[in-house]
Amino acid sequence: MATGVQVAGTDMIGARASATLTAEVYSDLAAVEALWRRLESDPASLHTPYQRFDWVGAYLRATGTEADARIVVLRDAEGRARILLPLVLSRILGLTVARVVGDTHANYHMPLFATRDAAAISPGEVTAALIRAGRPAGIDVYALQHQPLMWEGAANPLSDAGEPEASDAYGLMLGPDSEATVRRVFSADARKKLRSKEKRLIEAKGALAYRRAETPEDAARYLTAFFDHKAVRFAGMGVPDPYAAEPIRRFLTAAASGADPAVEIHALCLAESGRVLATFGGAVSDQRFSGMMTAFDPDPEVARFSPGDLLLQHLVADQTARGRQGFDLGVGEARYKASICDETIGLVETIVPVSLRGRAYGLAQLGLTRTKRRIKRDPRLYAAAARLRKLTRRS
Repeated sequence: MATGVQVAGTDMIGARASATLTAEVYSDLAAVEALWRRLESDPASLHTPYQRFDWVGAYLRATGTEADARIVVLRDAEGRARILLPLVLSRILGLTVARVVGDTHANYHMPLFATRDAAAISPGEVTAALIRAGRPAGIDVYALQHQPLMWEGAANPLSDAGEPEASDAYGLMLGPDSEATVRRVFSADARKKLRSKEKRLIEAKGALAYRRAETPEDAARYLTAFFDHKAVRFAGMGVPDPYAAEPIRRFLTAAASGADPAVEIHALCLAESGRVLATFGGAVSDQRFSGMMTAFDPDPEVARFSPGDLLLQHLVADQTARGRQGFDLGVGEARYKASICDETIGLVETIVPVSLRGRAYGLAQLGLTRTKRRIKRDPRLYAAAARLRKLTRRS
């Protein structure tokens, strides 16, 4: 049986062994930073951009939840780190619930696997190790949403017993040639329409510039436009704006800054005035761009030229030219996603109870997930729920 690996000078809460895996739980990001960065930079590793150290660290610091972070490291019998799972603890109804960092701002909550072989460890071994780690850490239940069934051709062991979520995610693989990829992703008719719209937008507003934020000042300017455009959009829909909270704005600003930002911000601007017409932001790794957010200028004199679609076409070409292989547009259904994506990324919510009270919470949570899925995937129920939300807001 494996034994716990003690690391001097760290805030490791404890180590517990399963048949083949030893679980370590850390409460200090700095204590595990070197290991984390080594794993994520290894070409053999398997992870989504939302498990990058810089993405997770920026989110925890900006939202004031760094003290509630717990980083689980699962090691094999030889002491090699095989799986790393960043979590944040919260108290709900007297229970301690462990969730993956990022909430709804992270499209995928999969662990970081050291190799594809690590992702092939049996689901039972992984969950057993998590349960053993959870007891001394005071965790009642792991509520792990947005677990991809598959990622880059490998099965995710944490999705094995998961409950399908209300929405899936959508993506595509990029090719080695930008022009060929754009032709494959956008139909001839779509490209023709976009060329016409771009030409008419230039005639109406002047020369255009496609930009990527390369300085903190660029990121701040493009994000300010994004926040403004989104505020108008959500106000018109009569729903709360998830980007209005100052901690989320701080997170995006921090994550989009630095020499190797965890979030890339792209913008379509008027070349002369710098006015931002559309924005697109995504979490990035060496191999993938994962869309987190998009917005466009609500001015009818701009919106009629589909600036968001113009930017998306440019973004696909840009990411291909820069050597990224994966491109996805995140969770949820939308016309622009269906029009270009040829991959559906199935998502599940996985509940791992640790205590008896955690088991009761997990059953209730899975029931809620099933209800959400049924409503979301039934047009009549979804329309009724939308009407009820509007009535509730008015009252």
